Amino acid sequence: VQLQASGGGLVQPGGSMTLSCAASGFTFASDSYVIGWFRQAPGKAREGVSCIHSNDERMNYADSVKGRFTASRDKAKNTVYLQMNHLKPEDTAVYSCATLRGFHCTPYYSDYDWTTWGEGTLVTVSS
Repeated sequence: VQLQASGGGLVQPGGSMTLSCAASGFTFASDSYVIGWFRQAPGKAREGVSCIHSNDERMNYADSVKGRFTASRDKAKNTVYLQMNHLKPEDTAVYSCATLRGFHCTPYYSDYDWTTWGEGTLVTVSS
């Protein structure tokens, strides 16, 4: 199982950006995996941003991003996305995706023992 995150860069405050996390080694349509988005800002601990399951509709979001970020998936492409709107300077961080087999997306996803991580992608929100 491997994950490849992409889509980071520089964006102005109030702008939008979409991150992608392409998965290989398992199939969204038939396998049960939870995929999480995490971020780590300079000097801060890593925090959970969102989670989504490979083939059910449950999703969860950190309070800091609710209403601004939306997770989605494309089963045909085995890829999950994180659409980020109304970005703020405090959203600046390295964003990573991770996956765990057999678990569902619950409000406790940040406490899971995530087994596979993709490389992070830097999102900088600045004018």
